[in-house]
Amino acid sequence: MEGKKPFELEIDEAKAQGVYANLVMITHSPSEIILDFARIMPGLPKAKIQSRIIMTPQHAKLLLKALEDNIKKYEARFGEIKLHGLEERRVGFNPTEEEK
Repeated sequence: MEGKKPFELEIDEAKAQGVYANLVMITHSPSEIILDFARIMPGLPKAKIQSRIIMTPQHAKLLLKALEDNIKKYEARFGEIKLHGLEERRVGFNPTEEEK
């Protein structure tokens, strides 16, 4: 950040504890991206929204780039993050090797 003065981030004690979420629902309008972070518990029919973040599409894209960068750094240090249960599922006809 050449030419820009650094700034400090302040966080109060309650927010510093963080909130656990294992689900995010993403919606958008032409001017906003809305991220609803929720916690879903096994056996319960509802997921409670823990936090809602609203940002501009430009800030959402910057967030995406920052997440990509941090995940690459994380995996370089700790190994690949496995996505269990999200393996590619094929339905219907599967192409042969020649058709791929």
